[in-house]
Formats: sequence, structure tokens, C-alpha cells
Amino acid sequence: MTWAVWITGLPGSGKTAVAQRTRSVLEARGISGVTVLELDEIRKFITPNPAYSEEEREIVYAALVYMAKLLVDSGTPVIIDATANRRRYRDRARAVIQKFAEVYIACPLETCMARERVRKAEHAPSGIYRKAEEEEATVPGVNVPYETPLQPEVVVDSERMSVAESAAKVVGFLIERFISG
Repeated sequence: MTWAVWITGLPGSGKTAVAQRTRSVLEARGISGVTVLELDEIRKFITPNPAYSEEEREIVYAALVYMAKLLVDSGTPVIIDATANRRRYRDRARAVIQKFAEVYIACPLETCMARERVRKAEHAPSGIYRKAEEEEATVPGVNVPYETPLQPEVVVDSERMSVAESAAKVVGFLIERFISG
């Protein structure tokens, strides 16, 4: 019953809310032990003073994939909460984790920017879209590319769907594909 699902989307699209709610719904259904790997939290250990360069992203995402693989190999189901602006980061996980799926949180950039202005994320850096305009920070979807998944197993429209509806869609997929199948 071990698997990994990568929740990807632009910053502010709702990845963390959907990841946390998905884990809560699974726990309520008696599926315990699901670990959420939130990249913004992990990054603080790997790169305490992040530069968000291409080279640094390669290292951070490789480490994230390795952590997920180790957890899955040891019997722990994993939800990866990370933008992963390049498909190759997510493809690396797909190549090394047997039961793997990608969830794309679709959300227009303008909506993500508006959400990010008011969110109180525990681990995510604040004001990233403003910094992208003022300080030339590298932000996926603004001044570095965000490569949407080509064939995600699940697509969630977080502009039209609530967090609860989004998580229910992810849980439904997980139960059908990995948990009861």
C-alpha cells in the first residue's frame, strides 16, 4: 500500500492546503502514516539561505525525490508538496518510485498572486511575486518557466474547486489506483 503522489502547481495555487487536507481525509478513512514532504520546509535544512538558482533547484529536487523513494521503500505512503517547475524533477520521481502519480493544481497566475499576497503559510516564503517584480527573484510562472505536467493522473482546478473538493478528488484516485487496487 505504499505510493507517492506529487502535488505540483504554481506558488499560491493551493498545493499545501490540498496536500494537508488529503492526508487528513486519508487518516479519517483509517489510512494512517502518510507523510507529507513539504519542500518549503525541507529547503530550510538543505539550503538555509536559498539562492533559487537552477543548480540549487537540481540538488534540492534530487534530494526530495530520494527522500520520497526511501520513505516509499520503507512502507510509508508519501505526498510530495512542491512546485517542481521543471518536468524533469517530477519525471525523476516517476522513474524511481513504482507506484507514483502526479496531481496538477491548475490555477491562473493572477489568482495565485492574489492568494499569495494574503496567505499565512507556515513554511513558504512570503511576498515572492512582489519580489519577482522588484528584486528579480526567480519565481516559477513569472521569470522562470513552470512546465505543466503533460499527463497528470489527476487535475484539480483550484480556482473553481474548494480545498475539500480537491482533496476528495485526490483521495478518490488514491483509493482506486493504489489503496484498494
